[in-house]
Amino acid sequence: MKKILIALLLLHASFCFAQMPDVYPTNWWVGMKRGSLQLLVHADTVLSPKNVQVKYPGVQVKKITLLENPHYLVIDLVLDKNVKPGTFPIKMMAGGKHVTVPYTLMPRDPGNGKTRIRGVDASDFIYLVLPDRFSNGDPSNDVVPGMYDTVCNRAIPSARHGGDLKGIQQKLDYLDDLGVTALWLNPVIENDMPAKEEGGRPLSGFHGYWFTDHYTVDRRIGGNKAYLELADAVHKKGMKLIQDAVYNHVGYTHWFILDLPMKDWIHQWSPYRNTSYKDQTLMDPYASKEDARTMSDGWFTHNLPDLNQKNPYLAEFLIQHAIWSTEMFGLDGWRIDTYAYNDLEFMNRCNAELLNEYPQLGLFGETWVHGVPNQAFFTKNKMKGISFSSNLPGATDFQVYFAMMSALNQPDAWTEGLTKLYTTLAQDFLYEDPYKHCLHLDNHDLDRFVSVIGEDSAKYKMGITWLLTLRGIPQLYYGTEILMKNFKNPSDDAVREDFPGGWKNDKVDKFRKEGRTQAENSAFELVRKLAGYRKRTPALQHGKLMQYVPENGVYVYFRYDENKTVMIAANTGKNKVDLSTARFSERIGAHKTGLEVLSGATVALDKLSLAPFETLVIELR
Repeated sequence: MKKILIALLLLHASFCFAQMPDVYPTNWWVGMKRGSLQLLVHADTVLSPKNVQVKYPGVQVKKITLLENPHYLVIDLVLDKNVKPGTFPIKMMAGGKHVTVPYTLMPRDPGNGKTRIRGVDASDFIYLVLPDRFSNGDPSNDVVPGMYDTVCNRAIPSARHGGDLKGIQQKLDYLDDLGVTALWLNPVIENDMPAKEEGGRPLSGFHGYWFTDHYTVDRRIGGNKAYLELADAVHKKGMKLIQDAVYNHVGYTHWFILDLPMKDWIHQWSPYRNTSYKDQTLMDPYASKEDARTMSDGWFTHNLPDLNQKNPYLAEFLIQHAIWSTEMFGLDGWRIDTYAYNDLEFMNRCNAELLNEYPQLGLFGETWVHGVPNQAFFTKNKMKGISFSSNLPGATDFQVYFAMMSALNQPDAWTEGLTKLYTTLAQDFLYEDPYKHCLHLDNHDLDRFVSVIGEDSAKYKMGITWLLTLRGIPQLYYGTEILMKNFKNPSDDAVREDFPGGWKNDKVDKFRKEGRTQAENSAFELVRKLAGYRKRTPALQHGKLMQYVPENGVYVYFRYDENKTVMIAANTGKNKVDLSTARFSERIGAHKTGLEVLSGATVALDKLSLAPFETLVIELR
């Protein structure tokens, strides 16, 4: 199967080289639930809606549309449910000449839902990897001649550094040993953009968020072939793969931006208008329509054309690409970038189409907003009488992130410190299923966790414990397990540094125990131990949560199911606390002792004490 996929991708590339019309999606599959397929044909010359011929048993042409720009033709097909795999010719007129483009319908992978496309849920532990900064497994692709950006220089923080998909594949044993069950990669799609000057430095698209060709994985990280191989290796390891979706915008050198299919393919403003970043305008019952339009249709930033998802052809292009990627690479989940800035009706349709085809698929959207009601607005929720009903299953839980940082760094008070963590979780009643939210201590857009807590080992232990024992899907940013640190000042590059040991000539290799300091090994072992315990303990995955109002700087909660109860106690105060457990009798019941998971010690539940900033994880016995 993999050889067929790779041959198909190479076949597509050969047609591009011959300047034949390009057809998107580049191929499709038989046996899909949706019986329609919309082909977007693009050529460097004028196309004609006449004389288009598609002859293949089980395939019917429903409609042919020439777009405003005659370089684009849309062919709507109906696929019979019994259509067979195979390749058929699409005949058309391009530049006044007869051309024939072969199109392939493939059999679906029998592993779907079993070994691939299994979904991502609260039983998983996600590891977020920035491919360019993790490991360089194939130096031959560091520079690809002919691309706009051919600089690969690790001495320049904002340039490309050469990390790639092969490098990630080579480190799967490391990740498996850490307890990781799912990989989320920052976008892998081609970013063929020139490096731009910003603050006197060349800023490249190494992060992946400037798409220029949806159906091409960036060749500087290995291309489609390497991504197929990584996906295959991940799934053989029993792990899962999450792709980063960007629906809101693209890079300005994207082929359909350089040759716009229609004027309203992107949001056109005169003069230019940036988004206000005010998500409140979408839910505010008193908001003006103009403010809401500015939020949704304004550009995220001036150099990233903002896509108009109300355009039906663009919407179909994006949705079919999401389905294509899921099927092609066997994706288990999607993280959706800048969720609040998309057209929300489009997002509902896109989510519904993906979940209709793959009901088990994991979906969580980036909702970097402030306030639990704001975050709940963008997900499936229990709120009534609001202006929009979202079908997004889960979010990147920034509200719990903000609360954890407050609890770790601020004295407990009426609304801050531990109380903020307690009250944030107390508002879970707004969500349909808060267990589908993705928890994090940091990511590629945030100051690194270790720096935020002042490199304090006790706070590190507490934060990691909360991450791996609270409700939801925990996500760890690469390097947090070895205490990688930094603030975003002067730029995001500072929190996107190379993982030491991922390059051949690195002086130290922190993928290996021998290359790490004692403190780094302690941090690594903490993550490894808790992740392993979580993997073996269903109560920490899908079990219920009961929390108690913080008192004297101490926060106690329980995760439990019918088979096991785990107690988590954390003291954020400056003084030792002797903890009276009578208050927790509802959950402790008749239990007298417990196993403290991190130390391995047996503890008496009626004699618990917590040193300043101590954290205990106790399995009741």
